[in-house]
Amino acid sequence: MERIAVVGAGLIGRAWAMVFARAGLEVRLWDKMPGVAEQALDLIAERLADLKAAGLVQESPATIAARITAAPTLAECVAGAVHVQENGPERLPPKQDLFAELDRLCPRDVVLASSTSGIPASEFTGNLAGRGRCLVAHPVNPPYLVPLVELVGAPWTDPAVIARTRALMDKVGQVPVVALKETRGFVLNRLQAALVAEAFRMVRDGVMSVADVDACIKDGLGLRWAFMGPFETIDMNAPGGVADYAERFGPLMGGITDEQTPYHYDAETVARVTAERRAALSLEAIGERSAWRDRRLMALIAHKRGQPT
Repeated sequence: MERIAVVGAGLIGRAWAMVFARAGLEVRLWDKMPGVAEQALDLIAERLADLKAAGLVQESPATIAARITAAPTLAECVAGAVHVQENGPERLPPKQDLFAELDRLCPRDVVLASSTSGIPASEFTGNLAGRGRCLVAHPVNPPYLVPLVELVGAPWTDPAVIARTRALMDKVGQVPVVALKETRGFVLNRLQAALVAEAFRMVRDGVMSVADVDACIKDGLGLRWAFMGPFETIDMNAPGGVADYAERFGPLMGGITDEQTPYHYDAETVARVTAERRAALSLEAIGERSAWRDRRLMALIAHKRGQPT
C-alpha cells in the first residue's frame, strides 16, 4: 500500500487525509501543534460517516479511517511516503522553513506538494537542493467533496513530477488541472476574485442587495456552472458557438469589463455585506450551516455521478 504524508491537520489537511484514505492509500497525518493530529482523527471519522450516509463511499467509515494514523513527529510522518501534501500556514517564511525541512527529510524521489492558495512554488522552493520535485497542488475547500486540484509548478519543477502528481490525483478521484505557468492566486482564485469583486461592487453601488446577488449565482449561473464551465456555457449560448457569441455579445460584455475598476474591499461595503449576512446567519450558526453546505455538496456529487457526461 502506497503511503501518503499529510503535513498539517487543519481543515484542508483532514480533507486530504480522507481523499487519500478512501482511495485505499495509507496516510500519516502530522501537525506541529500537540494533540491536533489526534483530534483530527475524530473529526475525520464524523465526516466519513456522512460520506457513507450519502452513498459516496462503499467501505465502512471504520475501514477507511483505519488507514489514517497520527504521527508524533514530522520525520515519522514522511518516512516511507511517496507523496507529501503540505498544509502549513499561508505565510511565506514558515512555508520556506517547512519545505527546507521536508527537502532534508525526504528522498529525492518523493514529491513535495503544497496546498497553498496563493503562494507560488517558486517563492518557497528556489533554494532547495530538491526543488525540481516541488509544486503546488491547490485544492478547493473542502477537497473531499470538491474534487478540483490545480497543479502549478515552479519554472524548475520537473515535468515528470507534474505528470506523476496528476496521475496520483486521478487515482484518488480528484480532478487535476495543470497551469502552464505561475500566476498570482493561480487560476481558480483569479476566476473567483473577479466574480466576488463584482458582487461587492453591486452592493457598494446600490444596485442589488447581498441576498439577491447571492441568488443570481445559486439560482442562476451556479446551476449551469455545476455541469459546465464558462467556455462551454457560451458555446451553447449562441447558435454558432463561441465565435457567434463573441460577435453577438462581445460589445456588451467587453463594455461591462471596461467599467470594472480594481476593487480593494473598502471598509464601508464590507461592513454593509457583513451586516446583511449576520442578519441572515449568526456567527454561531456558521458551523452548522457549513455542515449543511457539505451535505448539499454530497447530494450534488451523488447526482452528478449518476448522470451522463
